Amino acid sequence: MIMEETGKIFKKEKEMKKGIAFPTSISVNNCVCHFSPLKSDQDYILKDGDLVKIDLGVHVDGFIANVAHSFVIDASKENPVSGRKADVIKAAHLCAEAALRLVKPGNQNTQVTDAWNKIAHSFHCTPIEGMLSHQLKQHVIDGEKTIIQNPTDQQKKDHEKAEFEVHEVYAVDVLVSSGEGKAKDAGQRTTIYKRDPSKQYGLKMKTSRAFFSEVERRFDTMPFTLRAFEDEKKARMGVVECAKHELLQPFNGAVTTCTPPHPASAFLSAGEFVAQFKFTVLLMPNGPMRITSGPFEPELYKSEFEVQDGELKALLQSSASRKTQKKKKKKASKNAENATTGETAEENEAGD
Repeated sequence: MIMEETGKIFKKEKEMKKGIAFPTSISVNNCVCHFSPLKSDQDYILKDGDLVKIDLGVHVDGFIANVAHSFVIDASKENPVSGRKADVIKAAHLCAEAALRLVKPGNQNTQVTDAWNKIAHSFHCTPIEGMLSHQLKQHVIDGEKTIIQNPTDQQKKDHEKAEFEVHEVYAVDVLVSSGEGKAKDAGQRTTIYKRDPSKQYGLKMKTSRAFFSEVERRFDTMPFTLRAFEDEKKARMGVVECAKHELLQPFNGAVTTCTPPHPASAFLSAGEFVAQFKFTVLLMPNGPMRITSGPFEPELYKSEFEVQDGELKALLQSSASRKTQKKKKKKASKNAENATTGETAEENEAGD
C-alpha cells in the first residue's frame, strides 16, 4: 500500500526514490516494538482486548515521516477499556502530547525526558528504559540529536544534551510500560535491518553479495524487513554475513519484551502492557508542526489516575496549535481537567 500510494506522486521525477522508510511493525500487548514476522512464520490471530501498536515510516526523496499508534481491539464508548491497559495508553498518549509542546526551538531534550518520567509515573507506569527519539534528516532516520526516555545512571552520563533549533525535524517516539519498563531479549529472529553507509567489506558469499546489492538498490539507507524479499530463504542466508561484518544494523529483540505469540496464554502471562505513540514534527519559526499522527479517542480509555504535576497540567491544557492559540486561551479552565486525565486541548475543542 505504501509503495502504491507514494508511486502516485512526483511521477515526472523518474530518478526520485520514494516508499518505505520503516517497515510496518505490529506489536501486541507486552511486545515493545519491531515485531515484523516473515511470511513463513506462524500467524498470530488478533483478538478482542489485545493492545496493538502499529509502527511505520514513509519517505519521498529521502525526506522521512514516521508514525506509530496504539489501540485496544473492540474498545468503544459502550465498552471502554479500564485497568492497566487504559493506564498505559493514557500515559503514553499524554507523554506524546507533552512532547509536542516541549520539542520547540530553545528547549532542551532533557526537558522532554523529565516530563515523560513524571507523566508516566502519575499513571503508575514507566517509560521503556533507554529508548531514543531521533532527529530526522534527508536519507537519515537516526540523526545525531536524540531524546532519551527513562535513562539509567550511565545513560544519563553518556547521553548528549541538545537544544532544539528552528527547521529541525524529529520523530518523537514514546513507549510506556505498565511494569518496570525494562526491555528483555525474547530470542526471536531479527527481521528488520538498516544499511550502515560508513561500513565497507568485501562479501565472500555470492548469496550475500546478491542480497546486499538488492538492499542498496531498493532501500538505500532506509530500514527494511526480510519479508520484502521474494526469496525469503536466500534473504535469510545473505543477511548473516552482512550483519556479521556490520554492513547492516539490526533492529532486534534487545528492545522487546515480547514472547512467542503461541500459545496465547504464554504470550499474555507476563501481565504487562506497552503502549506506543510516535509522530513526526517540524520545528517551524511560528511553532512545532506535527505532520503525522493516529486517531485517538480518549473517552475509550478510563483510568483512575491523572497527571499530578501542576506545571505539566498547565502544559497539557495549553494549545499546541500555531494559529489559534489566542482564541483557545479562554477555554483553558474547561481544558484543565480533561488534559490531566487523557484529553488535550485540541481533542476537547474537536468535541465541542
